Amino acid sequence: MLRRYDRLLVTASCSIIVALMVMALKYLAYRITGSVALYSDALESIVNLITAAVALWAVWLSGKPADAQHPFGHSKAEYFSAVLEGVLIVVAALIILHEAYGAYFNPRSLNAPIKGMAVNGLATVLNSGWSAFLIINGRRWRSPALVADGRHLLSDVATSIGVLIGLGLVQLTGYVVLDPLMAAAVALHILWSGWHVVHDSIDSLMDRSVDSRMEGKIREVISKDATGALEVHDLRTRGAGRIVFVEFHLVVPAMMTVADAHIICDRLEAALHENVRDCRVTIHVEPEGEARHRGVIVV
Repeated sequence: MLRRYDRLLVTASCSIIVALMVMALKYLAYRITGSVALYSDALESIVNLITAAVALWAVWLSGKPADAQHPFGHSKAEYFSAVLEGVLIVVAALIILHEAYGAYFNPRSLNAPIKGMAVNGLATVLNSGWSAFLIINGRRWRSPALVADGRHLLSDVATSIGVLIGLGLVQLTGYVVLDPLMAAAVALHILWSGWHVVHDSIDSLMDRSVDSRMEGKIREVISKDATGALEVHDLRTRGAGRIVFVEFHLVVPAMMTVADAHIICDRLEAALHENVRDCRVTIHVEPEGEARHRGVIVV
């Protein structure tokens, strides 16, 4: 059975293969029809390929062990990958807007639209299934790079559906100008998606705490396994890719020996490692005079 890190590498590698297949199908759809909306969709697929390659690099780098220059490991590399993906999404949107602007003033007639829409629809179905796989498993494996890649593909699915609807309206109404207008709408949607990817990744790079569900689980584990201590306060958490860092102060009786306090710390660390995958725990032991009794976990 593959280790978690190997699963991430295999999944990221498969993303490149899927991106190549989708890009080929969408470019074929554009060549068949000459639609600027389908061209914009195909252009975003190039970004998909680049971001898939960047995600593979980030997953590989994040799996490297800690060293003298990076004592906390390399897990944050996945956030840089997600930021780069967001920037590339924005660039693609601006290029699409440029193409849509030109096509609006020089409308193009479409060739074999039904055939082109069918090819594009096949690419959309493929993208839809793979984006769902990336988001679900990226969250399960706590991989920001895979989740960002999946969200990007999901936005691509939404824009592809919009493009197909727009081309359908062109066929029904005969208004060719709807083609570049739909391309512009696609670009604006991509811009919004890119902003969210960049915002979430930068927030995580600034050491955002874990979500409330996981923090509640951490508090529950500490309260259950801190027998012998008096109080826990200043609990702080942060996520760095798949790694969860947990820090807190442990208040013990003033007369407790260092050895006994160490036993409590070992028990807490073992319990946290058992219940919170890939966590790193730091505990600061204090005598009972340091107890705060406000906004804390009282054992």
